Amino acid sequence: MGGFIDTVQFVFAPQIINGLSIGVAVVLMALGLTIIFGLLDVINMAHGEFYALGAYLGVSMLAMGVDFWVALMLVPLLMAPLGYLTERMLIQRVFHSRDRHMLTLLLTFGMAIILEDVYKLIYGPQPFSVETPISGGSEILGVFFPNYRLFMMGLGIVIIGAVWLVVYRTRLGAMVRAAAFDKHMTASLGVSVSRVYAGTFAFGVALAGLAGVLLAPIYSVFPTMGKDFILMAFSVVIVGGLGSVKGALIAGLLLTQIQAISSLYISPSWSDPLVFGIMVLVLMVRPQGLFGRLGHA
Repeated sequence: MGGFIDTVQFVFAPQIINGLSIGVAVVLMALGLTIIFGLLDVINMAHGEFYALGAYLGVSMLAMGVDFWVALMLVPLLMAPLGYLTERMLIQRVFHSRDRHMLTLLLTFGMAIILEDVYKLIYGPQPFSVETPISGGSEILGVFFPNYRLFMMGLGIVIIGAVWLVVYRTRLGAMVRAAAFDKHMTASLGVSVSRVYAGTFAFGVALAGLAGVLLAPIYSVFPTMGKDFILMAFSVVIVGGLGSVKGALIAGLLLTQIQAISSLYISPSWSDPLVFGIMVLVLMVRPQGLFGRLGHA
């Protein structure tokens, strides 16, 4: 019995905590992705590059002497107008066309390629490291964990809870869900659906930027980081259910835990194929994902 407890404490506990810390960050990114799809019915292939942009903005601010915590607050505020303008000036131009799914997919994919090259031109191909703003660690269940990862988990949970409250417990959230369910009826009630669309897109982009800053002290900041991270976020959105906030939360925590624990037994190079295999399995059994669309909790 003692050996089993020691195994759980010293072998599984670190992986579980690491999986939770990364899972919260993945959920933050996937939330923006799933809300954008749930309302606009747009698969934003450039979402990963917005995540990378958030990280690069944080690096630039730190280089100018801005405190990390100030940068953490400023980056989402800067990203939101960018997301708003992107939706109004680019997405809206193809949104009402007959082939809008294919056109928006190609448009955002092209944006992702351009942004990645812009990062290479401005910052170069070399990775940037960000100093951890919270040093030291704490002992939990007899295991030492970095304090910053624990902070990131706590902050992420607060943000995820706030997003859920806004979407399902406020008048603003009711307008967003109504526009997702029936945009014509919502417009007939005097709601500016186009502004709701642009505001929701801006909110999703701001969440991606916030995730980029939060993860910068853990991972290096480099031009292709968005491409690497978006694959996991898309898996979370598909498994949880396109447009489901609850699905993004549960699937994000579930997949990152599976990835973290499986790394004890298989090569890390197999962790991504394992996640994609689970995604394919879920699609075979339940094509709509674990949960419904944005109109459902």
